[in-house]
Amino acid sequence: MNLADHFLVAMPSMDDPFFEGSVVYLCQHNDEGAMGVVINKPSPVTMDLIFAAADTTIPERFQNEWVMMGGPVQIDRGYVVHTPVGNWQNSLIVNDNIALTTSRDIIENLAQPDTVDKAVVSIGYASWEPGQLEQELADNAWVTVPADTHILFDLPYGERYGAAFAKIGVNPSLIMNGAGHA
Repeated sequence: MNLADHFLVAMPSMDDPFFEGSVVYLCQHNDEGAMGVVINKPSPVTMDLIFAAADTTIPERFQNEWVMMGGPVQIDRGYVVHTPVGNWQNSLIVNDNIALTTSRDIIENLAQPDTVDKAVVSIGYASWEPGQLEQELADNAWVTVPADTHILFDLPYGERYGAAFAKIGVNPSLIMNGAGHA
């Protein structure tokens, strides 16, 4: 099972305060574990601050946009999920069109036309040990949904959770907590 380029959508019964109500874009999933970034939880940082720190003029498309709280791991580091893939110093290629880049050169070039079409910037990431995500899926903590670039890049962050569930025809408010036994 390879769930890279999928969304992990927290079930309404998720009791982890960090992941409750989260949509995670999985960038890597293999026998060594999984990693991704939460795409619907804003951090206290806006893109304005990121561009100011890089001493770069902020493009209009990123003004007043929030940097996402990508996960509880390495919250002192930035992660950019973007399209197109491009040629950056440190990228993980997710698919033919999307990459996760951690090198500073992408931030410095986000303001340049025709280098990055769309991007979600986060601080921190989420990761799972080998077998951990599979166990959480078996425990019904998450539902998996094929990734959708419209949800990932175009929808406001507050609409991504409901849209991810809607992609599989589910209204999360109608899901009952717990499991039944016959």
